[in-house]
Amino acid sequence: MSQLSPEQRAYRRDLLFLTLCAVFLTALVMGNIIGTTKFVTLLQFSLPDWLIPVVPSLVRDESLYTMSIPVGLLAFPVTFLVTDLVSELFGRKRAQLLVWIGFFMNVFMLLVMTLAWYLPNTAGVSGGESLFDGVYGFMVGNTIGSMIAYLTAQSIDVRLYHFWKKFTGGKHLWLRNNGSTLVSQLVDSTAILSILYLAGNLGDSVTTIGALVILIFNSYIFKFFAALFDTPLIYLSVKWLREYEEDPEGHRLYHRNVANQDK
Repeated sequence: MSQLSPEQRAYRRDLLFLTLCAVFLTALVMGNIIGTTKFVTLLQFSLPDWLIPVVPSLVRDESLYTMSIPVGLLAFPVTFLVTDLVSELFGRKRAQLLVWIGFFMNVFMLLVMTLAWYLPNTAGVSGGESLFDGVYGFMVGNTIGSMIAYLTAQSIDVRLYHFWKKFTGGKHLWLRNNGSTLVSQLVDSTAILSILYLAGNLGDSVTTIGALVILIFNSYIFKFFAALFDTPLIYLSVKWLREYEEDPEGHRLYHRNVANQDK
């Protein structure tokens, strides 16, 4: 197999970073647009008798447990997977840059949607004005709340990831992947749903702190298992893409012979 020239490697490396950015921004913006417009039931099951006393009554109906999450949350775990992968391959500064880009893309989206909402409607031409108004009404609260929670949680994720990476000398990828994501997603779930609750942007039945706790619990449980399931994915991704790894700190999970590849 012929070796890639430095120019080819640089091109492929840029292409990889842009692709990861595109996936990240698509998941982020889509999640904020559809947000809490719909809650979906992921699963329902009857708890065994021995588990009922352990599970709080707030998150079950007798012995029936239902996991219900906002539809905007479905793509959100992908954003944490991407920031962890960018952190691993490109370093902390690139990952933090991506977080800031995502923040300003949300600001841009909000400005464009707000401009569209204030511009007069062309009567007889628009096919879904009421639909647009409904989505915009939900999106404003979702986006503002999400931007606050997102910037906090993602920044925590990036910093914790590199703290564990430096602490372990680049070993134990599973520790920094889960140790950063599980903490940051708890912050995110609590912050975003609490803000939406205070703004009155949740359903009519969510009127008590107890109901809010149920939503936070379900959202975090979903993110918790998503974080565990993406651990094999990040191991495979880092191994497959280690040719493009340029961590400034030199803490590499998989070592490679850069001397031969750069000839």
